Amino acid sequence: MTDTEKIFSYLDTYAESAELLYLEAVIEACEKWLAGEQMPDLIGDISKEDVRRGIQLAVLKGMQQHAQPHHQMTPDSIGMLIGHIAGKLVEGDKDISLLDPSVGTGNLLFTVMNTIEGKVSANAVEIDELLIRLAAIAAELLEHRITFHVQDALRPLLIDPVDLTISDLPIGYYPDDDNAVNYEMVPAEGHAYAHHLFIEQSMNHTKPGGYAIFIAPANLFESEQASQLHRYLKQQTRIRAVIQLPPSLFRSAAHAKCLLILQKPAPEMGPSPDVLLAEVPDMKNKKAMAFFLQEIDAWAAKEK
Repeated sequence: MTDTEKIFSYLDTYAESAELLYLEAVIEACEKWLAGEQMPDLIGDISKEDVRRGIQLAVLKGMQQHAQPHHQMTPDSIGMLIGHIAGKLVEGDKDISLLDPSVGTGNLLFTVMNTIEGKVSANAVEIDELLIRLAAIAAELLEHRITFHVQDALRPLLIDPVDLTISDLPIGYYPDDDNAVNYEMVPAEGHAYAHHLFIEQSMNHTKPGGYAIFIAPANLFESEQASQLHRYLKQQTRIRAVIQLPPSLFRSAAHAKCLLILQKPAPEMGPSPDVLLAEVPDMKNKKAMAFFLQEIDAWAAKEK
């Protein structure tokens, strides 16, 4: 068995035998692992990616058993691509700070932190207490420096601006109209899109010159509230890239996603360069992916 399989086996065996909900039992098994009371049968050093993947498998099983309709874990293939891009954008920087305002169980954030080299810290926001408990215990096992905030991320955040924001944007309408009026992208009538407000809140907490990478709907610029989004992005951000993700990763065209990469304007910046428009090839095609990543690396080098 691989280390990933051993970690999953330990968590799964414990959770199946415990008189708790599966995900609650996973948390308890991780706590015992941290305390040294019980642990997977591992020999020697293990990688942070093995730990992340092992926990991820257990969390996925738990989510299937106890439906979490509003919380779908970011696929590893997308997480690793974002990690690669993020690593290139902050390459050479020291003491990098991250923000994930919709962290869920933390899988996307952990993937990015495992990829970025150097000293990295993060703030993470999640309103669901069970999910953030899962994320927090996993962060301890991974030895990542993350401060967790249990709250509605669209309420005021006591978080200093960061170098890089990442988010698998929550899609849909934001029900709190009284709070939505505090944002520029609130529509004249009806509920605002939560994913629009998450973009705006993320940019509020990104340093001038810093970047934000969002997993967003592929039809982001074609929705009924697209005019508010266009105006905000033009006035408050620099759009650096829009990268379409492979349709094969999603259940249907209606669920297709893209990567939206924005930069917070800074006074010393010159005119905005051309926006990178790209499509990720079939991720199973190693040759095409290698060529695509070379293009991304060349683009990121120009960004620096």
